[in-house]
Amino acid sequence: MTHMVRILKSDQELDAALQRMATLMEQELLPGSEDEAEFELLKLVISDYESKRVARPVVTPLQAIEFRMEQQRLTRKDLEPYIGSQSKVSEVLSGKRPLSLQMIRRLHNGLGIPAQALLGSSENLKGDAIDEEADYAYDKFPLKEMRERGLLKSDIKDKAREQVRAFLQRVAQLDVEPALLRAPLHQSGARTMDTYALLIWRAVVVDKAHCNPPQGIYRADSITPTWLRDLAKLSRFERGPLLAQEYLSQHGICLVIEPPFKKTYLDGCAMLDGDRPIIGLTLRHDRLDNFWFALLHEVVHVQKHLTSACRFIADNLDDKGRAGQAQEDEADAGARDALIPPEFWSKAKVRDTHDAEDAKALASQAGVHPCIVAGRMRYETGNWRLLSGFITEAGSVKACFSERGQ
Repeated sequence: MTHMVRILKSDQELDAALQRMATLMEQELLPGSEDEAEFELLKLVISDYESKRVARPVVTPLQAIEFRMEQQRLTRKDLEPYIGSQSKVSEVLSGKRPLSLQMIRRLHNGLGIPAQALLGSSENLKGDAIDEEADYAYDKFPLKEMRERGLLKSDIKDKAREQVRAFLQRVAQLDVEPALLRAPLHQSGARTMDTYALLIWRAVVVDKAHCNPPQGIYRADSITPTWLRDLAKLSRFERGPLLAQEYLSQHGICLVIEPPFKKTYLDGCAMLDGDRPIIGLTLRHDRLDNFWFALLHEVVHVQKHLTSACRFIADNLDDKGRAGQAQEDEADAGARDALIPPEFWSKAKVRDTHDAEDAKALASQAGVHPCIVAGRMRYETGNWRLLSGFITEAGSVKACFSERGQ
């Protein structure tokens, strides 16, 4: 056995044992392996040590889960990718079902709940509770859409488990449930996304990002106001969206275009794959002004909001329920100011005249495509017919990316 397990005699040794257990939990423990034996011994010595200590307040696994749900405003449905079907979530939260090792792994890696809190008493891992069976409700995945996109060979429900597991195994040659896909969802807006459809969309985006890695290495301090303005100014070129993808790649950021699955209500996302940011856009609104605002919005998320505790942010930019959320307000403001600096916007004649020539003048001053000004005016006034010629003339963003087969 690589690590010798001894009787614990101090809190420092307890902390080391818990850390080692957390490390083992991130691995696949093969039946009969030395790692599995070490894990079982660690459970015993930890339980023995804690049983002899002076009683102190203990956070149960259920309390730890409920605290994280309240902290991140998660619903029971949001727990399904980590615990399993709706019925299993209900049983766990009611105390009728103990956590399996696989559930603990997901909750620890995905929601960042401390392993010590999830392990609780070693009784939680006895008997048939140690069940390596995947806990997804596989018939809830968007099987028909997955088949239409070539992700599955068939949408027959009784084969769903095998097909979805095979797909998730293939994604970026990662584990059955890639760590990034287990990252907690930080969703903007009041409309709840379909958890299973969103999980598959995330998997496809990760897969594409791994197939086309960025050219450069991302540095956390690389995104500055000047950097954002340089990115926004690429909008004035005919191939602006493709140039933006190249610009991001040079700075270590993947930009992936992937249409949304039904009931995801998704415009885009920002996520961390290790230390590498990935931005996914759906182009569900095939307008150039929408593309640039959504892109800059996600880049500001990368700059300011993605952390080890917040690895995935999903955005429905149409949802009025997202207003007032601090992160979303900051991302909105960052995108607006990068596209049209406030010192230009505050003095712009087009705000009063609504004239096409004044719109062109502001676009020239800001160094952006005229559709950016049109989009801002339409949003500010609520008049979606205003300056519509600039939106039409800008053309299709999807067509731009289809040139590269994306």
